[in-house]
Amino acid sequence: MPARAPFRGARRRCTLALVGPPRAVSNSVNTVMGQGLRLRPSRSSRASFLPRALLVAGAVQAAPGWGTLGGNPQHTGLSATAAQPLEVIHRATPVDLAAPTTGSILIHYGSPLVTPANTVIYPVKTGTAGGFRVDARAGADGAPVWSAPTDYVLPPYAGWIPSYSPVLTLANRVYYAGAGGTVLFRDDADAAVPGASGRVAFYGLANYQADAASFDAKVFINTPITADAAGNIYFGFRTNPGAPLGLASGIARIDAAGNGTWVGASAAAGDAAITRVPHQAAPALSSDGQTLYVAVTGDGTGASAYLLGLDPLTLGLKEAQPGVPMRAPLKDPRSGGALYARVSDFSSASPTVGPDGDVYYGVLGNPSNGSRGWLLHFGADLTQTKTPGGFGWDSTAAIVPAAAVPSYAGTSPYLVFTKYNDYAGLDGGEGVHKIAVLDPNDTMVEPHASSNGTLVMKEILAIVGPTPDPEKFPQFPDAVKEWCINAAAVDPLTKSVMVNSEDGKLYRWDLATNTLAQAVTLSPGIGEAYTSTVIGPDGTVYAINWAILNAVGRINPAPVHGGTASRKRHGDPGSDFDLALPATPLDPATEPRSGGALGEHTLVFTFDKRVTGGTATVTEGAGAAGTPAFAGNAMIVTLSGIADAAYTTVAVSGVTSGDGGTGGGGSVRVGFLAGDVDGDRSVTRSDLLAVNAVLTQPLTATNFLRDVNATGALSLADVLLVNSRLTRALPSP
Repeated sequence: MPARAPFRGARRRCTLALVGPPRAVSNSVNTVMGQGLRLRPSRSSRASFLPRALLVAGAVQAAPGWGTLGGNPQHTGLSATAAQPLEVIHRATPVDLAAPTTGSILIHYGSPLVTPANTVIYPVKTGTAGGFRVDARAGADGAPVWSAPTDYVLPPYAGWIPSYSPVLTLANRVYYAGAGGTVLFRDDADAAVPGASGRVAFYGLANYQADAASFDAKVFINTPITADAAGNIYFGFRTNPGAPLGLASGIARIDAAGNGTWVGASAAAGDAAITRVPHQAAPALSSDGQTLYVAVTGDGTGASAYLLGLDPLTLGLKEAQPGVPMRAPLKDPRSGGALYARVSDFSSASPTVGPDGDVYYGVLGNPSNGSRGWLLHFGADLTQTKTPGGFGWDSTAAIVPAAAVPSYAGTSPYLVFTKYNDYAGLDGGEGVHKIAVLDPNDTMVEPHASSNGTLVMKEILAIVGPTPDPEKFPQFPDAVKEWCINAAAVDPLTKSVMVNSEDGKLYRWDLATNTLAQAVTLSPGIGEAYTSTVIGPDGTVYAINWAILNAVGRINPAPVHGGTASRKRHGDPGSDFDLALPATPLDPATEPRSGGALGEHTLVFTFDKRVTGGTATVTEGAGAAGTPAFAGNAMIVTLSGIADAAYTTVAVSGVTSGDGGTGGGGSVRVGFLAGDVDGDRSVTRSDLLAVNAVLTQPLTATNFLRDVNATGALSLADVLLVNSRLTRALPSP
């Protein structure tokens, strides 16, 4: 939906060439060493890693995994793995434990991350107005791996809740924001127990520890965190008046050893009117890692705003050539350079760096152009303003290799994906919302009257949302539900883009046929702040809708039943011992351990993969099956009211697996006869002698069946129980 107040009451319904060596321009940069902090490298950090994006033959090459907003430090959205077919939701996990229950969801949810080993890491909002933790689950089946609390405090905001967005480094370390502008970290992101963990601060950890309350109240990380190939991290931060150490809202860097550097936004830009880095505007890195691109702005409509090119080591403003700073004014392209565009804290736009080094950044128009805004476009050194795109509001552009669009006949090596919404009733908008692929090196006239013939990047492909919007009828009869995407995942291998819509569906836009080739319904549809899509290393597609993180992919096979055991807990506390039950209903095993006065037993059905759901039913004999429990590959069924000296058959059905498989099932038949320790279907003197022979011995895997009362001790009580059952027998099976 379009940008909301304070921008003149407009509403948003989707309520959503390489530069040379750096030369420093005089500004105030502050460096703080790590205060003696010593970090032990994780085991995985000792391995060799490739950067997530390299400038190779004019194309950005992605590596498996998804480490940050847009997948890599350039925010290109390119996946190295082909996305699975969008056939079924494998898992749905809340990302907000206190999401609004009515109205639109005006909350920016952070992008999920996925390690190369396929662990999904995602932030979870825990309270109504803040509070966050970071969870990790196995990408293959959704099994919990770890959960880490945080003490993060949101920065001051008006209206929409800012995002909380961790980052994953190439050394498999997760960084996530903490209180007071500090950053928490956890090594070995795939492990349940971290190799190392701790806290770092860009202004010195010792300073924070000496006055944590002051920092917590006045210093706040306010952007997603970006990491470079060496494990250095970069982010924007905000300060309240009177912040300790003279800290002023700006940009920070922390290296892998905990040493910090920061620069105020005003000092970085060399403009006293600059006050901050916008909320959600993640820093971006050039493909060679030599330039850090950061958006900064002043206060109010018409305020100064720039895209800066900083030295990633020093955070000093670079020069394109002597005396020419890498500082691009963010101007509305209609004004001939006279008016600054509007840079909003409601937006989640972040800079995107193309394979040729060009930089793209979305802004709002000044004056408003129907909340569409502009996708501003600059050369790598920020001295050349190039043709903009016709939409920039709350959108981070993605890169599409030209080869992924077979119909393209132009000369550009890559194209640009963007949202192209057209908000009904604003600046001539008719609600015909599109997504588009643009040619950054070709032009067309922007068709809205307020654009005054401004040339914009040429639409190569565009597709209208498929779902009519009845709220706009009859005034806008062609209106459709808007696209609800801020950073899309691009799959060059299948020539497609994964896109969320306000209609509650996740779509695969097939660029070869220009069709919405696949769709999965995630929710009934709701207005919400725009969200990201992500592709994991196994091709699973992740999309947030209705405050739920959905894992979407192919229909996986049903879980296969591999065996069943009768389980008893011997003693309290004690040990579980399992009796294997063969799948031979005409020759069933006998369970000699007593079910007690209530006839209670437990059966464990094991499958070939992790199971998450299903039902159990007693289909033969007396008794009832309780609600199953699930642990890994096991479905655990408790039985009650089971008759002794009788056969019971238990069937499980509708068994689902963590990877989305459905329809699993199985059954087992077992004879329950307390005291029949030799399994011959009758209680005889031989059973009595067998129990008597092990009296006082410790319980082991070879004699546990003789503990017929399951107390955890082989005792006279077992002998007496067997003796009381003498001559009892099962009928012929």
